[in-house]
Amino acid sequence: MSAPRPELPTLPVTFRPTLTRVVLLSVGLAMFLVITVIALMLERLTPGERITFIFVAALFLGVLALLSRPKVTADDTGVTVVNITRTRRLAWEEILRVNLRSGDPWVFLDLSDGTSMPALGIQPGMAKQQAIRDARALRALAESRSAEGHDTP
Repeated sequence: MSAPRPELPTLPVTFRPTLTRVVLLSVGLAMFLVITVIALMLERLTPGERITFIFVAALFLGVLALLSRPKVTADDTGVTVVNITRTRRLAWEEILRVNLRSGDPWVFLDLSDGTSMPALGIQPGMAKQQAIRDARALRALAESRSAEGHDTP
């Protein structure tokens, strides 16, 4: 028995792990504030040590901000996959299949060049049901858009 076919979302649409993003940015900001306050309150620190504390706190925040960056944006002409450090634009015709199997950490896109690309913007970590809905919606979009592409001369 196959899963019910989801309605196609209105384009453009952005998929992202919102709860994961909120947690990462909140923890990063809280860590930055706590470390900065401690650095400013400790009287025995030199100005250089205070700056080092604040720099390390900013570094932690920056890493967590990078980890919260992934998203997948679909529009009429294709899909933009933003992962941690890379962004790639794909035409609908390049996407053969959208996969999110049980146990996968995120969606994988099977591409027409024979490769598979991770799309970290849809990940079941903290919001499994949302990730499944998003993966199904992206799969339905990819199937409908690639079918449209094959119909045109």
